[in-house]
Amino acid sequence: MAVADLITDPALRPLLSASQNALGQILEMLSWVDQNQGDEPSLEAQLMLAKCQKRMIAHLAQVRGHNRRAISGVRVTKQETAEARQEVDRLLLQLQNLYYEQRHLMGEIGACEGYDHAYTNLPLLPLDDYLEIFPDQASLAEQDLMPLRIEHERQEREKMEQERQELLKTKENLIKVHLKKKDELKKMDEQLEKMIDGLKPVGDALTKDI
Repeated sequence: MAVADLITDPALRPLLSASQNALGQILEMLSWVDQNQGDEPSLEAQLMLAKCQKRMIAHLAQVRGHNRRAISGVRVTKQETAEARQEVDRLLLQLQNLYYEQRHLMGEIGACEGYDHAYTNLPLLPLDDYLEIFPDQASLAEQDLMPLRIEHERQEREKMEQERQELLKTKENLIKVHLKKKDELKKMDEQLEKMIDGLKPVGDALTKDI
């Protein structure tokens, strides 16, 4: 495979072209030297050789210039590669942290789903009976419906507690009335006994006269 086929980076194409030109010029000079060995070169041949040397020097200067730019590009590429690698490492670490966080959250969700919540043991009004009272809530999701059912149960229990307190007050009043009547009856019994005791001598006297 030719070198030109191996080098695919467009930035290296000028360097390759300059290197081939310099190589061609050097090979041309070597060929000239081989052909003129042992002979005293003519002035025209010397001028031609000088021109070849100038072209070779120009090509080599181009090669050095392209080489410097290529080395600079390699350094920039290395720097960019290092920065890109650092960014990739940072993203991988962030992804790993998100993965661990996801596992933690999934575990928390599983624990919450398996937790025996207190509200599940509340003696709530059956769902069908509740929806008969509030038919507009039939389309709600369970997580939205449950707080409403609990709130309804709280309100109903508060009403029942208020009624219980009122019944207790009524009971206490009735007990007070009952005790008062009982005291009054007791006093009446005592008065009747005194009256009976007071009339007893009269009855005894009437009995003797008869």
